[in-house]
Amino acid sequence: MAYNFSDIEKKKGDITEWLMSEYRSISTGRATPAVLDLVHVDLYGSRTPIAHTGSINIEDARTLRVAPWDKSIIGQMEKAVNDADLGLSVSSDDAGLRIHFPMLTTETRQKLVKLLKDRLEDARVRVRSLREDANKDIDARAKAGEYGEDEQHRYRDDMQKIVDGANAELEALFTKKEKEVMGE
Repeated sequence: MAYNFSDIEKKKGDITEWLMSEYRSISTGRATPAVLDLVHVDLYGSRTPIAHTGSINIEDARTLRVAPWDKSIIGQMEKAVNDADLGLSVSSDDAGLRIHFPMLTTETRQKLVKLLKDRLEDARVRVRSLREDANKDIDARAKAGEYGEDEQHRYRDDMQKIVDGANAELEALFTKKEKEVMGE
């Protein structure tokens, strides 16, 4: 009976998605609506993503314009962006919000790269944990007699290939975001 890696592949995809969402929330000094993906507004008794409360447009290289569909929630939207602590400055007017992205200094860029590396390491730890759990399961099944020693080694090798692929994917995400942060 062959070992089923589909659950592991799904979990690997979840880890990659998590890292992508973490990286989206890190500002690079350029206006991008993706930075607001994790901002939620307390609206009508529920937490609603800011993108679902109005339109988000890029006004210029360092400014986003958020135009709510319901003008009465501008104050709540401003509070939500400020509470998200994204390092952005927010100003409001009668039509909505302007979100300003500050210029990044070299020191700030280096701090952001350090933060990116920390998130990358968190993702790698999750992948290693996934490998450890799968290897324990493979070993337990081999011990129970579901398959022989050769198959056990092959499945462990297959698992390592999945881990190597995941790490390469995570590293590629990091490299792309690092270049973006450093302005290359």
